[in-house]
Amino acid sequence: MKLAPVIGLEIHVQLKTDTKMFCRCSNRGEDAPPNTTVCPVCMGHPGALPVVNRHAVEFGVLTGLAVGGHVAESSKFDRKNYFYPDLPKGYQISQFDLPVVSGGSVTVSVPDGRGGRYEKTVHLHRAHLEEDAAKLMHAPDGSASYVDYNRGGTPLVEIVTEPDIATPAEAKAFLQELRLIMRYLGVSDADMEKGHLRCDANISLREVPENPAGEEWASILNPKTEVKNINSFRSVERALEYEIKRQTKLWLDGKMPTEQTTRGWDDAKGITVEQRSKEEANDYRYFPEPDLPPMRLMEMAEEMRRRVPELPTARRERYAEEFGLTDDDARTFVEDKELGEFAERVFSELSEWVSTSEPEKAATPEERRAEYARLVSGWLLSKLGGVMTELGLHSLKETKLDPENFAELLSLIHGKKVTGQNALLILTEMCRSGADPSVIMEEQNLGQIEDDSELTAAVGNAIAGNPKAIEDWRAGKANAVMFLVGQVMKMTRGKANPEKAKAAIEEELRKLG
Repeated sequence: MKLAPVIGLEIHVQLKTDTKMFCRCSNRGEDAPPNTTVCPVCMGHPGALPVVNRHAVEFGVLTGLAVGGHVAESSKFDRKNYFYPDLPKGYQISQFDLPVVSGGSVTVSVPDGRGGRYEKTVHLHRAHLEEDAAKLMHAPDGSASYVDYNRGGTPLVEIVTEPDIATPAEAKAFLQELRLIMRYLGVSDADMEKGHLRCDANISLREVPENPAGEEWASILNPKTEVKNINSFRSVERALEYEIKRQTKLWLDGKMPTEQTTRGWDDAKGITVEQRSKEEANDYRYFPEPDLPPMRLMEMAEEMRRRVPELPTARRERYAEEFGLTDDDARTFVEDKELGEFAERVFSELSEWVSTSEPEKAATPEERRAEYARLVSGWLLSKLGGVMTELGLHSLKETKLDPENFAELLSLIHGKKVTGQNALLILTEMCRSGADPSVIMEEQNLGQIEDDSELTAAVGNAIAGNPKAIEDWRAGKANAVMFLVGQVMKMTRGKANPEKAKAAIEEELRKLG
């Protein structure tokens, strides 16, 4: 028996508006003392009437346009009725049959587990707006539970995928891409650890025929299990991997699931735990929200269409084409929007710095582009990270770097006016003080040695002071030369050109025979 997973996701994205979905309470309640950003409307007091937050609707429409969805001409809110302590009204204002957006898709790059990647397109069923519930907090000993209503009424957009996802890795990649899109749109911080982005995963299995004729079998959907309480990308992957194993065993034991169920993910134990049978739509007794009129969205859709920014996929492609970055480096720059925009300005400045400080080498534009790409990526993605760790800095904003000075430093490296070793010292001081790299180089005497006689003297001293290295070289030990290069670098305080030092050492050793 060959079984294939069928996975769909329901993602709740907390929208970054100033106020809640249907009242004027602050939408920053997560940072406030419990039950302080509440009012009669979000607490469900009798006679309190909701008013739709226009910015939340705009964010919902903008999200739909960004994923290529269809914005409804007319949309409305509905009451979703159920009782729970985190829902003071006894119902949630959501959307049932006329959501703001239908359709759309997101294409993601997925690791194939063999060092490569493949593309997967996940189609979306719908995106609708609703209000969030309050937050339940339980005493560690289980003696009591508390409710913080600050979160109640927070605007959410719920994005529901089609059951297109075939592996846990695809689910994780999709969620990561969706988070990135939300951040590029500016509609949400989409931080899973803070609950800004929450995911419920629906999973079932279906049997794959030995010789499938066509793909009719692929439309078969069996009763699904909804997994809740997933609060990280890694947890999504682990929870789905566990469910695949659990459900596979049920199938092999002849106990294939026959009804929809809900299970919670226990991250500490790495298992899912049964909670209840899954409700159907009729269990919620949906009916149109009588206190809110329908919304006409076409004019807003046209306005929002002009506000869709360059999205992650387009930016990755542009970075690769315009700057010659590798796919991995382009992906890294796009994932950190602030760093990517900094890198763009560095690229823009670097060409000008190099052209004004030294004649261009005899190289094709493609070769120069590849050289600049290696230089920017190497120093921004690797070297800078090490310096920031050393200084205890956690973000680019905490440094005193600006793109022009960073590009000037790279031009000094490119022109061999400073060695890589001393460039790190300059970069460290730039992060601390924001000073100009050429000024730091001059003040601290960190420029590369240009006097050949100084280099020759250092090479002679290194060879004379290390007779064992000469014996090792004569014995055929290649690392003897690099040891002597290290001695030259130490004597010159990192100012010697390592390549020139190596060539000079090898020449002197050949003379010694």
